[in-house]
Amino acid sequence: MASLYLVESLDGVAVGGTVPLDGAEGRHAVSVARVRVGETLRIGDGRGTVVTGSVTSVGRDALELSVSDRAVSPAPVPSLTLVQALAKGGRDEMAVQAATEIGVDRIVPWSAARSVSRWEGAKVEKGRARWAAIVHEASKQAIRPRVPEVDAPVTTAQLAALVGGLRAVLVLDPVGDVPLSAWERPADVEDIVLVVGPEGGIDGSEFDRLVAAGAVRVRLGDTVLRTSTAGPAALAVLQTRLGRW
Repeated sequence: MASLYLVESLDGVAVGGTVPLDGAEGRHAVSVARVRVGETLRIGDGRGTVVTGSVTSVGRDALELSVSDRAVSPAPVPSLTLVQALAKGGRDEMAVQAATEIGVDRIVPWSAARSVSRWEGAKVEKGRARWAAIVHEASKQAIRPRVPEVDAPVTTAQLAALVGGLRAVLVLDPVGDVPLSAWERPADVEDIVLVVGPEGGIDGSEFDRLVAAGAVRVRLGDTVLRTSTAGPAALAVLQTRLGRW
């Protein structure tokens, strides 16, 4: 039972009821995974609810599950947001995949000043959809009850506007004064935002703008990590500090 399949809704589904699995997920279960009657599966809605049960029937590209257990996972507080700068060579996509497996709750693409990759025109929605698909598959692989949201890309000005309120914004900086492992979370913070720059690093003017808005520059260690590695590594540190790992 190492797989999780996702459906649009599990509203009204209770123990003893049944859940159909059709569409792309049903075809994959039947045609690729070769699921058979009697096997146990997990089906989730991506918003915290996961049902477990036994497969009672299998069709050409669909199956039906008899529910024996229903679990609801509340949204974590504080939530973890990754602001990932667009990067070349698919390194931003690598970061998105790993961050999802580690436990990020929201992902925001960032058009940083030094981002070589650019989403413009039709590429904006195409790029966001690509990241959302990566998140979807990574969530299934990690058996996550909640699928992270993928926002539309933001500019530096829009990113600066996120700072404040019950949100803490941490900008990863190889020469930052504060080690991430030593950063103390204010008790009232409900969302921790990690900002990761592109391969060329974050421009000085961007650092100035974000810090002026209230962001904190933090470092991970003595080495300089790639943009594909920095975000996931920082998320792992935070998951440990929050007592979730």
